[in-house]
Amino acid sequence: MAEHKIRVTVNGTAHEAEVESRLLLVHLIRDVLRFTGTHIGCDTTHCGACTVLLDGEPIKSCTVLAVQADGRQLMTVEGLEKDGQLHPIQEGFWEKHGLQCGYCTPGMMMTAYALLQQNGNPSEDEIRQAISGNLCRCTGYMNIVKSIRYAAEKLP
Repeated sequence: MAEHKIRVTVNGTAHEAEVESRLLLVHLIRDVLRFTGTHIGCDTTHCGACTVLLDGEPIKSCTVLAVQADGRQLMTVEGLEKDGQLHPIQEGFWEKHGLQCGYCTPGMMMTAYALLQQNGNPSEDEIRQAISGNLCRCTGYMNIVKSIRYAAEKLP
């Protein structure tokens, strides 16, 4: 397989890597760049555990090739925290018990971040619609919705 040199900015920091053309973005993120907050769940886009933002849009990184991120901006769950302070989304998941096992949490948080960038005051239905591509097998979603509402209320 041919190697491709790519450059991607992750959470504001530029990274370069030599990757095979078939390498999935999730593996670049986790295995090459070592941002292990992004989880691998289903490898088919069904669960949303691997959700990250690519140029501000939530995508499921298990079905995007790393070479498709060349020259682009990525944000992972690690990018939410700033200067040692939790982002209101992270704080909301803590305060409102929006997680149990935590496996879906990074993808849920990134989806919530994208939603709140577009709609600072979403209704419960809008939150549920936004996270509908992210599966949680533990919580029943009520506390996840409460967590996202908490974040919406805390954000300027």
